[in-house]
Amino acid sequence: MQQRRGSWHAQILRAQDRLAHGWASLELATRPVHPESRAALDRRWAELPAAIRTPAQTLGRGAVGCEGTHGVFPRCNLACTPCYHSRDANRVRVDGTHTQRAVAEQMDLLRTIRGPRAHAQLIGGEVSLLRPDDHAAVLQLMHGYGREPMSMTHGDFDEDYLRALAVGPDGRRLDRLSFAAHFDMMMFGRRGIPRPPDEASLDPYRRAFAQMFDRLHSEHGVRSFLAHNMTVTAANVDQIAGVVLRNQDAGFGLFSFQPAAFVGDDRRWRDADGDLTGDQVWAQIEHGAGTRLPFRALQHGDERCNRTTYGFYVGSRYHPLLDDQDPTDLAVRDAYQRHLAGITFGLGSPLALAAKLLRVVVRHPSVLVQFARWSVRAVQRVGIPSLLRHRVRPVTFVMHSFMDASVVTPAWEALQRGQECTEPALVEAQQRLRACSYSMAHPETGELVPACVQHSVLDPPENVALRRLLPLTPV
Repeated sequence: MQQRRGSWHAQILRAQDRLAHGWASLELATRPVHPESRAALDRRWAELPAAIRTPAQTLGRGAVGCEGTHGVFPRCNLACTPCYHSRDANRVRVDGTHTQRAVAEQMDLLRTIRGPRAHAQLIGGEVSLLRPDDHAAVLQLMHGYGREPMSMTHGDFDEDYLRALAVGPDGRRLDRLSFAAHFDMMMFGRRGIPRPPDEASLDPYRRAFAQMFDRLHSEHGVRSFLAHNMTVTAANVDQIAGVVLRNQDAGFGLFSFQPAAFVGDDRRWRDADGDLTGDQVWAQIEHGAGTRLPFRALQHGDERCNRTTYGFYVGSRYHPLLDDQDPTDLAVRDAYQRHLAGITFGLGSPLALAAKLLRVVVRHPSVLVQFARWSVRAVQRVGIPSLLRHRVRPVTFVMHSFMDASVVTPAWEALQRGQECTEPALVEAQQRLRACSYSMAHPETGELVPACVQHSVLDPPENVALRRLLPLTPV
């Protein structure tokens, strides 16, 4: 009898342990911000220059920053002017085994430093030069490290490739894809239009790209998010508005514009224009959107590097989510930053997200009231008739301004020596590098470096070494 009681007691203790463990796991899964994420955010905030720790700043509060790969497939099969790739990039063989190994090493370091959840770009040369199976394996690997991967492409690949990427021999292997497609008239060699005369001539190719993903969803249930990238020079800056206006309903959820910088292969710098300003580019984006695009409500890193406006189209009219000149909108922004920043929207299950939001609302019920009032104002601005006639299409506008290699190199070398520059251009460069929102991992040193440093300083020797490791013609 005593032995039986002892057995029951042991079973009760095991059940209690399982219950306690299950409850702890549930509490962690529904905690608004994971402890590791919170630690990573706090570190990021502490690293930022004091001048950009503003109420609008998202780094260190809601995000650790964007991540990108490097040296994983440098080769591209289009020619662009300008081109950020170094001279040796196209002399490196694309090798799926190398790509998977290098991405795994980089993601492991990013997971260690930046926490369990982040957005990461699978970027190098042209991603579709990877075999579909290798490409899919890398995306699955990145998911395994808690990353939401986005494949960076020129968009000139066949629908068979896309289908083989998402659907393997045993059926659908990827439930969701994110792609950023780069289209602009300075890209040469695209099939069907090797030398585009202007941006408008590329519109059918932009739409054809997006339509492939529509068909993939209807046929196989694979969801997608598509971004549109475009390099801007003096040759096409006045065509930005037309690109936005004609393609706002093509299926892209983000339009990103990058004023050309003097980086990479200097043989392809002939179309770069160092006098092009961010204000000029942003004015053209606003012209295409048909409204002012307030970019100071939420800031990612340094304003000299990034401008972002979140919003949505209803019909052909664009509506920014937040007006940086409206105190009531800024109050909503502040409430978001205090109570919701750090929650990984879109990264994880909808049920877990709902539980996290519920915990926030229970603890801070004023959040629900504030966002309800904002929603009422938004409906009033848009108009109920428009909402009844048209669906809401979220679209984000972004401008990323990279720096010239001539300032990045000395500024970074000085930072590595622990020196502060005094020349104004280098002072600015050091400030922007410290505030960079786009980093790449170097497992060999344990460092994360800004993307401008990667392209300006580290890519050239890295690609020389890769050319020996992965020659186009194996020896």
